[in-house]
Amino acid sequence: MKNINKLLDYSWLIILLIAALSGVFIFAMKSNTRLETDLDKYMPQKHPAFIYSNQAEDLFGIKDGIIVAIENPAGIYNEGTLQKIKDLTKDIQKMDGIEKSDVTSLYTADNIVGTEYGMEVHAFYKRVPQSDEKLRQLREAVRTNEMIYGRLVSLDENVTIIIARIDDSTFTDEFYNQILELAGNYEGPETLYVAGIPIVEGTLARLAPKDMKTMAPIVIAIIIVVLLLILRSFKGTVMNLLVVLLSTLWTFGLMALLDIPIYSVSTMIPVMLIAIGVAYGIHLFSHLELYLQKNPDAGKKDAITDMLKHMWKPVLMTAITTAVGFSSLLTSKVYPVKYFGLFTAFGVMSALFFALVLIPAGLMIVGLPKPRQLKKKTTIRGKFASGFADMLARKKTLTIVMAALVVAVSLFGISRVWINSSFLSNFERDSDIVLTDKFINEHFAGTSSLNIVLEADQPDIFKEPAALRLVDNLQNDLESLEMVGDSFSLADFIRRMNKVMNEDKDEFNTIPDSREMIAQYLLLYEMSGDPENLTAAVDYDYKTLNVTAQLKSDDTKTIRSAIDIVEGYRQDFKEMGIDINFAGTGYKGLVFTELILKGQISSLVLSIIIVIVLITIMFRNIIIGLIASVPILITSLVNFGAMGLLNVALGPTTALISSIAVGIGIDYAIHFIDRYKEYSIKTGNRNEAARLTMYNTGRAIMFNAVVVISGFLVLLFSIFPPNRQLGALVSLNMFSSFVGTLTIMFLLLYLSNIYFKPGNRVPKGEKK
Repeated sequence: MKNINKLLDYSWLIILLIAALSGVFIFAMKSNTRLETDLDKYMPQKHPAFIYSNQAEDLFGIKDGIIVAIENPAGIYNEGTLQKIKDLTKDIQKMDGIEKSDVTSLYTADNIVGTEYGMEVHAFYKRVPQSDEKLRQLREAVRTNEMIYGRLVSLDENVTIIIARIDDSTFTDEFYNQILELAGNYEGPETLYVAGIPIVEGTLARLAPKDMKTMAPIVIAIIIVVLLLILRSFKGTVMNLLVVLLSTLWTFGLMALLDIPIYSVSTMIPVMLIAIGVAYGIHLFSHLELYLQKNPDAGKKDAITDMLKHMWKPVLMTAITTAVGFSSLLTSKVYPVKYFGLFTAFGVMSALFFALVLIPAGLMIVGLPKPRQLKKKTTIRGKFASGFADMLARKKTLTIVMAALVVAVSLFGISRVWINSSFLSNFERDSDIVLTDKFINEHFAGTSSLNIVLEADQPDIFKEPAALRLVDNLQNDLESLEMVGDSFSLADFIRRMNKVMNEDKDEFNTIPDSREMIAQYLLLYEMSGDPENLTAAVDYDYKTLNVTAQLKSDDTKTIRSAIDIVEGYRQDFKEMGIDINFAGTGYKGLVFTELILKGQISSLVLSIIIVIVLITIMFRNIIIGLIASVPILITSLVNFGAMGLLNVALGPTTALISSIAVGIGIDYAIHFIDRYKEYSIKTGNRNEAARLTMYNTGRAIMFNAVVVISGFLVLLFSIFPPNRQLGALVSLNMFSSFVGTLTIMFLLLYLSNIYFKPGNRVPKGEKK
């Protein structure tokens, strides 16, 4: 008490120190805040799958491609469109960061043909054909080349694509704008579309911060309205806002000081802290209001001292458990998730500091809020709370049965949960980027890819007919999948060369039986064409081969179905001394998502265990720790069950919900148990303790839930579907935690008689 009084005497000094530290964080943010737009850096590069994939990418020059589609409904075989293909190809080749050889189009593609002298490799055109005959010859050359027709030119001959393969470091905000502007300059009468993994990633990285800049003011506005309605105090509303705004400022200021970039998931931290941080102030002001109603003549120092004396412990406990929930994300192997958990936990502890220090200091300076007079409504609320507690005690069997039913339905829903690693799922189905991707997928093999790397111990294994036939069979099986548009490997080169060397007869579009013939074809190609084209398909020693499967979707189901086909060939390749591995963005995205989900499972289990241990230590009773965990366990089941029933996929964003649910949901249990214990000891009557707890703390918990739910529901206005799903599911979790705390957890406390030991005075009408 004396220490609190002394602290309150230095209120102005406390405010000045907080302002000074906030200034330091503001300076750090202005000088060192940066957004990480390279999604490849989101992934753990030391993971074996990423190490191997990066090595394979270096070996074969595997890069993500930007796809520019040129559509002319009248057909592409006209002088104007062909000239645009040539000019745009050259312009893209001149862009900084793009190698000339990494740009492929009808203008740069090799046409392998047979002649009376052997084999020749030349361009489809260098000068734009102007006569009808030359245009007809070009069309015929494309139609008879399986490596081009349907791959670079659509089967209806109305669309062609230019593919520019780029390094991850090449794609910047400036590059993004440049490629879009360049494509726009070539519009009319042709329509141009820009797609590909880099464009999807770049658009996501650009829109995420803008989305949060839109969300944050809406959240603040709604929180202000809700706080004014709940607290009926302008002073209380302003102080609660200062708590969450300063905690957000300090969080991002610390990130800047430590040179930690802002990842896309980091942009959700402000909404989290705004929705979470106000809870501490609500409990403080709720207690303060009740105290002032009972002691209307109390001085401000006495009122503030009483508030801190009774509320510091439960508020501290709730903040610690919330921080633990987020800190459990440190078990993740994915750095953005680690940093999200770490800095959100720091933000929560900052909000605790401001609630317990800034609010009392502020009240000492500006004065106490005016207490509301006890009105009829207050009496009605008290009767309702008492009646609700009595009803639960009488209808305990019904309550338990209903809880069991909710758990059963949730378990059924969990069985239907699926995983999705798709970047495109972050956008609306009718958004430009999704429609562009859909258009290109309808006309070509696919905008996504999976690289299958076949590796043998002995050189020249992939000059053997048997090995190449097995590769060819693998490709045929892959292409039988609806979402696999095409595949490409050394086998395609060999089949093409075998065909053109046999008068272009379709029956020779196969792998030759002779190893010597294959070796001769490869020698002829190296002499006639560009041998560097083969480096994307096979290494110099012909013992490591790259198969590229073009996919019409980047979701987990599509990638998994393709991998399952490949795995079916593992034994056949093994018998030939060939091992199978995977590489490329599609595969890394799959591993990335699975790492996030595995991390979420471990963090969920870890956070629940730590929370049980902490609450056991706080209340010095293991039974209390177990009882407190019941609402968050049920909430977790409801969360995943709802996802399964509503067909919401588990992804990088929605996977974070479990830690959020534990971190925030446990607050309700702690406040309820703490006050129930106090009233149990004070009254010695479990019915009276239940009624008082339900009225006083139950009311504060309800206010808390309303504010948090209101804050997260703002995410329903996000332009990103996963963010809207996150907002809806977290709101559902908060409601589930709120209801679970005031029903099933209350009943467990009530029935356990945990604070009514034998020998205690048992009120008349109750059983021992």
